[in-house]
Amino acid sequence: MGIHSAFHRLVRFVDNEGQVNYGELDRQVVTDGSLEGLVVSVYEGKGPLDSDFVLGSTKKAIAKVLSPVASVPIFIGIGLNYRKHAEEAKFPMPQFPMIFNKPSAALAGPYEDIQIHKEAKWLDYEGELCVVIGKDCKNLSESDDPLEYVLGYTAGNDLSARWWQQPVQSGNQHGYAKSFDKFAPLGPVLCSRTCIPDPMKLTLTTWVNGEERQSTGTDDLIFDIPTIIRHASRGMTLQKGTVIMTGTPGGVGAFLKPPQWLADDDLVEIEISGIGKIKNRMKFEK
Repeated sequence: MGIHSAFHRLVRFVDNEGQVNYGELDRQVVTDGSLEGLVVSVYEGKGPLDSDFVLGSTKKAIAKVLSPVASVPIFIGIGLNYRKHAEEAKFPMPQFPMIFNKPSAALAGPYEDIQIHKEAKWLDYEGELCVVIGKDCKNLSESDDPLEYVLGYTAGNDLSARWWQQPVQSGNQHGYAKSFDKFAPLGPVLCSRTCIPDPMKLTLTTWVNGEERQSTGTDDLIFDIPTIIRHASRGMTLQKGTVIMTGTPGGVGAFLKPPQWLADDDLVEIEISGIGKIKNRMKFEK
């Protein structure tokens, strides 16, 4: 039996009294400015993964927007999953989804400043459609519908320190380069499957300091979301709360000529149609 989400467009926020709440945006898509100051209806219950999560009658103002998920057991990243990205990297199309992991501490909020370690060199952005798993799943077969395990969709940035992806430093293992603290900002909301019935019909756009760098439809994905979930669940339990970052389109800084690495105080904005926009400023440690 599939998940029935209690929400449509879920925002997690701090109110004016300093309390953390979950609220409903009534299907608004906010891309300019932020959600701060909006008054929303608040949910009762601990969180969207719990059975007692229902929309109440109380309304509260948003003082600060947080990541739409409070914690993540693990991030599952998919590398080289857009055709144009594979072409710009001059790599052959993969036959199976290329998986790497990011730890739970990579989670960051949608408008949060990202503190960059001084040795996270050659910093790059990767705008991504992200999937939140809503209930444990394992060994999904071809007859199973993986989307029944999806709680919702959000936008993310798979920040990557490319220097640590080079073969000598990495042994061709990409996870470490992507695993620094706060290297996975998410948000601004979590959209249910009701709001996004077809995640292959979205548009993803990334800007750096107002300059457009990525703009691609999710129909350019090599492996769609059901294929990714089915593959990742083979012999491995995908715990509820797991976030799958489905890959980035062409236009990353590493493949511009010359490469355009992120610098101190750069602002990265990532927008996905139907979900909204995240904005994170890079703050390099001195």
